[in-house]
Amino acid sequence: VLLHRLANFQRVWSLPPNENTGKEVTALAWRPDGKILAFGLADTKRIILCDVEKPESLHSFSVDLSITYMHWMEVTEESSVLTSFYNAEDESNLLLPKLPALPKNYSTTAKIFSEEKSDEIMKLLGDVRLNALVLGGSSGFIEIYAYGMFKIATVNGVAGSCRGLCLSSDLKSLSVITEIRDSSDSEAEITYFQASKLDTSLLSSYLPEVTRMARKFTHISTLLQYIKLSLTCMCEAWEEILMQMDSRLTKFVQEKNTTTSVQDEFMQLLLWGKASLELQALLMNQLTVKGLKKLGQSIESSYSSIQKLVISHLQSGSEALLYHLSELKGMALWKQKYESLGLDASGIEEAITAVGSFILKANELLQVIDSSMKNFKAFFRWLYVAMLRMSEDHVLPELNKMTQKDITFVADFLTEHFNEAPELYNRKGKYFNVERVGQYLKDEDDDLVSPPNTEGNQWFNFLKNSTHLKESPLLFPYYPEKSLHFVKRQMEGIIDQCLQKPADVIGRSVRQAVCLSLYKISQSEDSTPQLFKLPFLWNDKTSNIHYVLFTILENSISKIHILRRHTDTSRSVSNGILAVEFGNILNNSINESSDSRCYSCLDAHFYDDETVTVVLKENVEQEGKERILAQLPLSSVYTDEDQDRKFIWDSTERLDERSGEIPTCTVFLENQWRVLENMKAQYVSVNGIRKVSCVLSSNLRHVRVFEMDVEDDGEVEEEEEEETT
Repeated sequence: VLLHRLANFQRVWSLPPNENTGKEVTALAWRPDGKILAFGLADTKRIILCDVEKPESLHSFSVDLSITYMHWMEVTEESSVLTSFYNAEDESNLLLPKLPALPKNYSTTAKIFSEEKSDEIMKLLGDVRLNALVLGGSSGFIEIYAYGMFKIATVNGVAGSCRGLCLSSDLKSLSVITEIRDSSDSEAEITYFQASKLDTSLLSSYLPEVTRMARKFTHISTLLQYIKLSLTCMCEAWEEILMQMDSRLTKFVQEKNTTTSVQDEFMQLLLWGKASLELQALLMNQLTVKGLKKLGQSIESSYSSIQKLVISHLQSGSEALLYHLSELKGMALWKQKYESLGLDASGIEEAITAVGSFILKANELLQVIDSSMKNFKAFFRWLYVAMLRMSEDHVLPELNKMTQKDITFVADFLTEHFNEAPELYNRKGKYFNVERVGQYLKDEDDDLVSPPNTEGNQWFNFLKNSTHLKESPLLFPYYPEKSLHFVKRQMEGIIDQCLQKPADVIGRSVRQAVCLSLYKISQSEDSTPQLFKLPFLWNDKTSNIHYVLFTILENSISKIHILRRHTDTSRSVSNGILAVEFGNILNNSINESSDSRCYSCLDAHFYDDETVTVVLKENVEQEGKERILAQLPLSSVYTDEDQDRKFIWDSTERLDERSGEIPTCTVFLENQWRVLENMKAQYVSVNGIRKVSCVLSSNLRHVRVFEMDVEDDGEVEEEEEEETT
């Protein structure tokens, strides 16, 4: 993906294909405020939301099928309820502490959470006004994502692969153009186009509720990402060096000839101050005094980093998540407003419980870190002195002091951590699990190797003996055998499931209002790149009309057709359709008969609500006959209001079979055109707000940018640049 500034074609950034995101970009869409670019990848079936300023993925999600078209629209509907919601300060900002930024020194942290006073997250959430990213893909796949992040509808019942779609700005209707392939004839695959218009009135009638719900969903979505990244940072803080103790001791067991256990060897050293020759060799030759010191420092720095991440990031993220889910549960209980959108209180209750279990697990990890740090400190201090004595080095007097309490502490540590476990060897290839923190951060389904010891815990005993509390919904379930990663995955799954329901309910409410068969395309046309082909859909926000532009080949001329439909499907509006012919433009030779001057339309795009930009070519292609860029005002097409209603549509027939009966209007363009010299122009892309058009050549190698509204001495003069890649 390459992003260039329009004014001088200076490259802003490029995002090369990579393994993580994907290699084959099939669709792009700008967020209406122009701050975020979304693109879909076919090979990995992912959607990436990228910042306009720098090529960084702010958010990404996976879809089931590869995407062929994307459309990002903004809701323009106004109402007093919505206005008050837009203007109200988001309460969570007042009630929740600001999420601390993630430390920068970890490779995986997405920049989005690591910059101080991170506005990135707000940039990702964008304006409160609802906007929706509509995705269309192969085999009738259509999904709508609120704010480009959270799925609010999965639309079923559309056949074929999506070629274009458009959601009206009042959310009342969705127009889709699909391509249906007939597989019976393998050589010339015949393709039908259908403009199916879907009625999405549930979204529009519950607009304030949908907006509120979607806003909550996006908060939850970003918090889940924050928790995931915090956990990734914790995994990076835990280093492999901490496994040294386990592997050295395992090797020692495999090589020693004595029958005494490792635990006894260390106990003898603790009690009599004498070590067997084998233990001496292990400590002095393999572990070494220097190595022991380094191991001690690694454990301390690593554990304290993990501890900080749990306390400041994991816990604050989970608490914020708990807050938003509780708010969502409050909405779900307001049945008259939210029930019909599929919000389900019991599902959200389960999600809240899952977050509770995750917080419990994080607390358990904190306790394990705390006790491990104490134990290791005492153990290493004792072992360091013992090793100095073995090597007959001078021992500082302050190190030599060891109280009875310290000795008991080390003895307990040895009893608990240094017993050999043959079944562990079969599972993990080691006999020991001295280091207890790493097991919580492993992303695997296995149970913990050394779960915490809950014997003698009064609360556990109390729960065990109480019949009423066992099943209480107020208590969060606790999974003593599972790792933190496992509980997090379980939590994500439950939250996803409870937020998935509205998308299904809203999707099921979408009804098909009309289905029209347009035309079939020949195999030869099919070789042109899929990316730019007509038909083109446009939604006129002021008069709530969907327009479809497409061309039908008639007597070897590609004639442009305009189809109009009102977005309010309840109104009985017939399908207005009109064909447009272009009269003589290049009137340079008078004696040529006017019939031979026919123009085929190569590409067309709506410039704004009143104008269509077209690329034309003369049908009699000779040297020096250049292609033409022209502006077609709709006012010159729709001179008589009802002229496009005269065609009586029979939905059983395809439109191109009756193309001769479609009313045709001939347009003479006065000065709204220009010849494109030295360029085999084929495609056009326009932006009416910025008053520019980009024309792309048929070999996709040359781009020209034109300013459209520059008047100078009656001549239309445009700036142009050419970019050759």
